[in-house]
Amino acid sequence: MLLGVLSCEAAATDATPLGKVISMLDEMAVKGQAEKDEEEVKFSAFSTWCSGQTKVKTDEIASGAAEMEMQGATIQKAEARIRSLTERVYELEEDVGRWNKDKKSASAVRSQEKADYTATANDYSESLDALTEAIATLKKQTHDRAQADLIQTVSKVHALRLVSLQTKQALSAFLKQAQPDELAVEAPEANAYEFQSGGVIDMLEKLKVEFFGKKADLDREETTANHAYEQIIQMLSDSIENAEHEVSKKRKGTAETQQLKADTTGALKQTTADKAEDTKYKSQMVSLCKLKTADFNDRQKLRGDEVAALKQAVEIMKSQGVKGAGDKHLPTLLQYHNQRKTAFAQLRSSDYNPLQHQISMFLAGRAKTIDSRLLSLVAQRVAADPFTKVKKMIKDLISKLMEESTGETEHKGWCDTELATNKVTREAKSEEIAKLTADVEDLTAQIAQLSQDIEDLNSGVSELTAAMADATNERTDAKARNTATVSEAKAAQKAVASAIAVLKDFYAKSAEAKAFTQESTQVSGPADDAPETFDGAFKGQLGEGGSVVDFLQVILSDFARLDAETAAAESTEADNYDNYMFESKKDKALKENEIEHKSNSKVNKESDLHSTQQELRSTQEQLDKSVNYYEKLKPTCVDSGITYEERVKRRGEEIQSLEEALKILAGTDIA
Repeated sequence: MLLGVLSCEAAATDATPLGKVISMLDEMAVKGQAEKDEEEVKFSAFSTWCSGQTKVKTDEIASGAAEMEMQGATIQKAEARIRSLTERVYELEEDVGRWNKDKKSASAVRSQEKADYTATANDYSESLDALTEAIATLKKQTHDRAQADLIQTVSKVHALRLVSLQTKQALSAFLKQAQPDELAVEAPEANAYEFQSGGVIDMLEKLKVEFFGKKADLDREETTANHAYEQIIQMLSDSIENAEHEVSKKRKGTAETQQLKADTTGALKQTTADKAEDTKYKSQMVSLCKLKTADFNDRQKLRGDEVAALKQAVEIMKSQGVKGAGDKHLPTLLQYHNQRKTAFAQLRSSDYNPLQHQISMFLAGRAKTIDSRLLSLVAQRVAADPFTKVKKMIKDLISKLMEESTGETEHKGWCDTELATNKVTREAKSEEIAKLTADVEDLTAQIAQLSQDIEDLNSGVSELTAAMADATNERTDAKARNTATVSEAKAAQKAVASAIAVLKDFYAKSAEAKAFTQESTQVSGPADDAPETFDGAFKGQLGEGGSVVDFLQVILSDFARLDAETAAAESTEADNYDNYMFESKKDKALKENEIEHKSNSKVNKESDLHSTQQELRSTQEQLDKSVNYYEKLKPTCVDSGITYEERVKRRGEEIQSLEEALKILAGTDIA
């Protein structure tokens, strides 16, 4: 009878994968081993997270230190620039004061010269009038005339200040001849003596010619002196105006640099705080990982000891089908399907961010509104670059635009002064060069953008090809696993159902195994971010469980759920794979078509660039030959095709648009 019973038991054991006769301790050993394996899987994920997060935080700390160094350098550069601008303002103000004094001195000298000229010119005018009257009087004395009129007229000439001593002596001699004898004072006035004054008339006419020439020379000297004075005043006024304009620009540059320094100082404080937070997080994480590792090693030892004790307590026939199916599927069922549900979604969305798309559309709209090729290129880069690089790229571009604005403002003052005198002769060629230069820059930028686009598209095609191959391999492996899992789950359900009926009576007779306790240390902070591992102390299986029958019923429901969920997962994954392959093939075809189109466009642009560069060189040579002095000026003084004010306005709008893009990144609403 005993042999018959044993034979029946052996036959039953061979009849199902699970086995019909299984002891409670053996089932608990199987469960303990499964939980031990599950804990190893979870801790493996936790350990991977620890190593990955350690590298991430180390990189972030290093990046923060580098950014702090860069921000510190920016602050030092701003301070040096503020000092330089301030010193220049002081120099210009001293120059303005000195030039104002020079204007005042020149005006005083000119006033004195003007007064001297006026007095001397009046003397010459009076002398010429007197000489003209005297000559006319002398020429009329051939007829009757009163002698007193002649004497009075010649006396006026004799009294002139500008008449030389020699001339006055001749006139005195003439007057003595013309005057009557003192004894004949009461006699009737005699008629004028006969004309004997031809020599005096010649002398007076020569003197008149001499005075007329000297007055003309005096007028010319006055005109020359006044013209020189006006030139000096104009030069000093221009210098003062230019200096005051430069002072205004320097003060504006100082204010902008001070604002940049303040902004960078604030950013440095934030970067310092972020780095300190990352350092604190890393320290807590390292502590957590060390404590969890020590706790895991202790738990694994306790679990191993429990399984070994259960196996030593009873010798039992085991079904490899049940053990294999349970260890293989049940502990990792939920984790496996969670991973599979997100696999295909991650393939399609790993590089997509809605906020990144919003910023790209915003910048593209602003580029169209203000006709900004720069914002258009930035919008394309925002859409194409990884999201983590967008914020840094925009900040760097804002800093670069502000530096360009400051440099262009300083440069314009110098260019305006130097180019004013030769603008007329080089205007036509300069405009042509500006247009050709703009065409070259535009073509170069377009070629660079096309090259970058082609490179990005080729990279995208390669990534798609690799992802499609990986997805196909994964789908093949998953289908094979799912088919095997469904088959094993169905066999396990049948075996467990038979085992429940046999083990109900045996479960009540089971012995209690020794339970170990251990309290795991909890650490705040990184513990919230770490993958799930274990919480609380491990106390063994008997305190948790109920009867072996209940346990087997749970296993039965697990295998039933495994069967249903695996079948459903297989159907869902197959649909997801088909959708993914369809979208990927379409995306790949679009990218390849765009590569061909952009490659052709690039060839055309390169040909246009070569022709434009040749025309630019030819035009530049003509300009160099016609304007020798232009060779001494900086080529950057040539206008690029738009006015300084338009460039300032456009750059301001570009900076404003980029700053608003940063606000969008920060989650701030804008108008």
